Amino acid sequence: MRRHQSGMTLISFLITAAVVGFFLFIVMKLFPMYKEYFEVKSALKGLASEAGIAHEQPAQIKEKFFKRLYINYSESVKNEHVKIENKGGGQTIYVNYEVRVPLFYNLDAVGKFSAEQSLSGGAASAPF
Repeated sequence: MRRHQSGMTLISFLITAAVVGFFLFIVMKLFPMYKEYFEVKSALKGLASEAGIAHEQPAQIKEKFFKRLYINYSESVKNEHVKIENKGGGQTIYVNYEVRVPLFYNLDAVGKFSAEQSLSGGAASAPF
């Protein structure tokens, strides 16, 4: 009688390794842009928790926001991506930016991120 062995062949192992490797490569390329987005949201929440922030000038608020981003080594958010508006007795800060990450050859991944935070001591940040 012949015994049948079961398991992966070398070809199926190589195919599985290639698929897993491809997805790991994509995750490693995309992770930094999402990490930066969560750092932006964290900076917005920290900014909102500062005492008296709602009564400061927009230029001072932006300066404090960018100081928080500088600490986290965020480089994608620029001054033109940040907008501050007066709303209902307080201020709201909006951050809208885009990140382009080269994947391979002429293929890029583009992430568009938006966050807002009320600076009147109330609502939490929420993406658009």
